[in-house]
Amino acid sequence: MDIILKYFPNISEEQKRQFTALYDLYVDWNSKINVISRKDIENLYLHHVLHSLAIAKLIQFTDGTKIMDVGTGGGFPGVPLAILFPKCEFLLVDSIGKKIKVATEVSDAIGLKNIQFRHCRAEEEKGKFDFVVSRAVMPLPDLVKIVKKNISKEQHNALPNGIICLKGGNLDSEMVPFKKTAEADDLSMYFEEEFFKTKKIIYVLV
Repeated sequence: MDIILKYFPNISEEQKRQFTALYDLYVDWNSKINVISRKDIENLYLHHVLHSLAIAKLIQFTDGTKIMDVGTGGGFPGVPLAILFPKCEFLLVDSIGKKIKVATEVSDAIGLKNIQFRHCRAEEEKGKFDFVVSRAVMPLPDLVKIVKKNISKEQHNALPNGIICLKGGNLDSEMVPFKKTAEADDLSMYFEEEFFKTKKIIYVLV
């Protein structure tokens, strides 16, 4: 939990309570339904929570912003972002029902009111959102093709509506079709830990 306060020192007491509660909840649910590698659960805050919150270093969503998290798995990046932005609206989507169950149960347990869940493929969701976020769910061209229909034309933020994804490794080939509409930043710009040296945040204007 200290790692969250290191980079987000101004969160409220309620947000601290919610972030602190995540560890025991995910350890418990992960023992029943595997959404995080068993070896990795002890790194929950660094590898999953803080990684998700990297999106908040790129953009501070204005109140009322609507965000869809595609392929959320156990709730990343959607659950940490919903804690950080309590006045924004989140829809978390995943095609695997048991993963949505974990994310739903964790969210309910910490009292999140600004989050909804849907067990479906992203292709099936017809709603409009200011931003679509994801964490290494599929190659960038596939993601853009599937979710560009969901990006609203109405603008509410300093950053124009689009897609924000968290990825690692060499992304050169994925970025080729989006040379004029996308940018990729190293997460080591924001976080000093070794884990982030190979991680990137990609923004695509749709």
